[in-house]
Amino acid sequence: MADSSPSFSHTLVLVANRGATSLTPVDTQMARDLVRGAAPVTLSEGEAVEIACPAPDAWDAPDIGAAREVFAGRGIDVLVTPRANRRKRLLVADMDSTIVSCETLDDIATHAGIGEKIAEITRRSMNGEIEFESALHERVALLRGLPVSLLEKAWKDVGLNTGAQELVRTMRAHGARTALVSGGFTFFTSRVAEICGFDENHANTLLATDGKLTGEVGRPILGPDAKLEHLRRLVAQGGLDMADAMATGDGANDLAMLRVAGAGIAFHAKPAVRREISNQVNTTTLRSLLFAQGYHVDEFVTP
Repeated sequence: MADSSPSFSHTLVLVANRGATSLTPVDTQMARDLVRGAAPVTLSEGEAVEIACPAPDAWDAPDIGAAREVFAGRGIDVLVTPRANRRKRLLVADMDSTIVSCETLDDIATHAGIGEKIAEITRRSMNGEIEFESALHERVALLRGLPVSLLEKAWKDVGLNTGAQELVRTMRAHGARTALVSGGFTFFTSRVAEICGFDENHANTLLATDGKLTGEVGRPILGPDAKLEHLRRLVAQGGLDMADAMATGDGANDLAMLRVAGAGIAFHAKPAVRREISNQVNTTTLRSLLFAQGYHVDEFVTP
């Protein structure tokens, strides 16, 4: 077992992209030397190990950013979390490009023949270049008069990111509350939540009349502030501390909740998010969020 010395207040986790590489003893020893850590513990053979270590500011070594650069070219993600409250009792997750592999509004636009125009606005919004709510209104307005049936066509393009069901179902099986909170639309979140097993889901509502989209979104708008408020509400309702919560997302509209959650993890995130959030999953899958909490692969609940 890993050393539980009081000086080892944190845990470094290495996770390899199983489709591209495997962890080697050399990788593990390099990480252990970097953080002056304890003997490694295998969480998944060739895929994930954890190393108990001092707090990052106590390392006689480069910071976590430097460690990440060392391993990035090997297809390995590096996460560092406090050992206390490691297994979270609440998960709040973004949907588009996090739980699912696509941007659902962009997919609707593609079927409408205006994909590139809307995708560019999405890109700028998710990177924090333009304000979320105005970008949402601008994009949805371009859908005015289009048939609601486009949503069903876009749904056929939606695919879960690897590990989404394992993440949600494993955390629920161990007593965590799970919520899907999206700046997208309830048409999609309700279906994704059911497939993954989320306890609840929240998103925006596309308005329609006589089978056609009005180009408007129902109020109130669910944006960055609303995501944070849902996180705070769920913490309070569960009698939890913010340290008990994990949040994950990829865009600038996720930053508010990523900043305050006990474990805020940027998932294949936009540059603006990667610049601010230190714990990042850049090359691997949502399984990494379980390894970050110390789950062994044998504990995963698979579909």
